[in-house]
Amino acid sequence: MLRFAQHDNGEKRMLNINRVHHVAIICADYQKSKHFYTQILGLKILREVYREERGSYKLDLEVGNQYQIELFSFPDPPARPSRPEASGLRHLAFEVDNVDEAAAYINNLGVMTEPIRMDEFTGKRFSFFADPDGLPVEFYEK
Repeated sequence: MLRFAQHDNGEKRMLNINRVHHVAIICADYQKSKHFYTQILGLKILREVYREERGSYKLDLEVGNQYQIELFSFPDPPARPSRPEASGLRHLAFEVDNVDEAAAYINNLGVMTEPIRMDEFTGKRFSFFADPDGLPVEFYEK
């Protein structure tokens, strides 16, 4: 059900969300995850900051000139289950022009993908793989 905000003048308006601004990921091994997201997936580093008071890094990564991933490290973060399906964020999906080519590229770099499947509702092809912490990541064909 849509909820509307009632303003003093009686006008009803919906919340205006423009786009996804960023996705934040907490990793267990910062150097492994930094390598995965920058060297294997090829995301561009926008900024990297070490936060002394927290003993942690924050790495801002650009995705397609539009979105941003914030990669965080913290000392001894607890593991988050992803299998069996746990409540919460299910996976991170990246749109690619060709799933076969994207999967072959990362397979050659040692990241194994699941068999390519077809989305029964959209007819688009996709494949899953995992980041260094086991976070499910998806290539979804444009």
